Amino acid sequence: MKADYETQRDWALNTQLVRGATERSQFEETSEAIYLNSGYVYKTAEEAEKAFKNEIERYVYSRFRNPTVAMFEKRLALIEGAEECRAMASGMAAVYAALASHLSTGQRLVASRAIFGSCQYICAELLPRFGIKTDFVDGSDLAQWKAALSTPADAVFLESPSNPGLEMIDLKAVCDLAHKAGALVIVDNVFATPLLQKPLTFGADVVVYSATKHIDGQGRCLGGAVLSSKQFITDKLTPFMRHTGPSLSPFNAWVLLKGLETLELRVQRHCENALTVARALEKQKGITRILYPWLPSHPQHALAKAQMSAGGSVISFEVAGGKEAAFRLLNRLKIIDISNNLGDAKSLICHPATTTHQRLPPEERAHLGITEGFLRLSVGLENVDDLLADLAQAFQS
Repeated sequence: MKADYETQRDWALNTQLVRGATERSQFEETSEAIYLNSGYVYKTAEEAEKAFKNEIERYVYSRFRNPTVAMFEKRLALIEGAEECRAMASGMAAVYAALASHLSTGQRLVASRAIFGSCQYICAELLPRFGIKTDFVDGSDLAQWKAALSTPADAVFLESPSNPGLEMIDLKAVCDLAHKAGALVIVDNVFATPLLQKPLTFGADVVVYSATKHIDGQGRCLGGAVLSSKQFITDKLTPFMRHTGPSLSPFNAWVLLKGLETLELRVQRHCENALTVARALEKQKGITRILYPWLPSHPQHALAKAQMSAGGSVISFEVAGGKEAAFRLLNRLKIIDISNNLGDAKSLICHPATTTHQRLPPEERAHLGITEGFLRLSVGLENVDDLLADLAQAFQS
C-alpha cells in the first residue's frame, strides 16, 4: 500500500528526495509523468461551476495548478519541513511574489543590504513605486536590525549566506526582533539549499529558492519556489499567482523533480570540493581576501557552523590588481567557465562588479566589499585536483 503524504514526513531525507509525493497515473509509470497540458475538462457544467467556486478540489487550469508541478511542490515542502509550497517560473518570480503578495501601500520592509542585484532592484526601486518603504541594514550588524525593528514593520527580507559576499545573518535573533515588530520574515536560502540550512526552524515565516541553482543544478531550466504556512500560501500567495501568472511549466517541474533525486549526493560533493578549493586559495599568492563560511577566517564562521551543516558551493575572493588582474585570471582559466549562474555541476566564476551587481552605484558596491578585484566562484562536481590545477596555472600565468 502506498504511504500517504503525512506518513512521508517521517521518511529519511534521501527517501523523501527520491520518492516524496510521487503520484502515478493509471499506467503506473516508474518515473513521474509530465502533464503537458494547459486545461482540464469537466464531466458536467455543474462540476465546472463548483471547481471555480473552490467548492471541490481539482485541477482547473495549469496557470493555477498542474499535477507535475504539484508533485514538485509537495516533495520540496517535505524536504524543507514546510506546510505548503508553490512553484514559480524563476527564483526572481518567487522573491517578487513572496514580497508583493504580502505588502501593501503604506507598509514598511526592512531588508539586508547584501542581497542579489535583482532583489536589490525590487526592494529599492520597484516596491517604493507602490508606496512601500524599504529600509536597508547591514545584515551582520545586529544593532542595526534592532534599530530598524524598534518601530513597527511589515516584512523582513534577507539572504544568508548572501550573494556574493557570503555574509551570515543570525536568523533566530533577526526573526525574534522582526516578530516583535509585527513583521513577516522572508529568507532567500538559495546558497544554503534546503539541505544545509532550515530557516523555518529559526523562526522564518517564508523561504524562497531559485530552483535553477542547486535543485536543477545542471544548467537545464529555470524555476523558483516559495515555502510557508498553509495560511500564507492560501490567503496571500495563491490569489497573487492565480491572477498574475508566474507559473512554472510542467516540463521544468519534471526536470526539477529529477534534480531533487540527486540533490543530496551533489550538494555533498559541492561542499567537499569547495572546502578543499577554499583552503588552497587561502594559501595562494595574489589573493588579498577570501570568504567561505567553513573557513575559520570567515568573519561569521561560528554563526555559520551553528546555522548550517556544511559550507556550501560558493567561494568569494579578491585578487590584487583590481579589474585588470581579475579579468586576466578569468581569461586564463581552462576548465572553470565564466558564467553568472551558480550551484551547477560545472564550476563557474564571475566578476560581480561588472555582471550580477553592476547596477549598484560604485559606493554601494564598495560598502558591500564588491571591489574591482572581487570574484565569485561556484565550485562544481569535477575532480577537485583538476580544479586546483586550473586555478594554479591561471594564477601563475
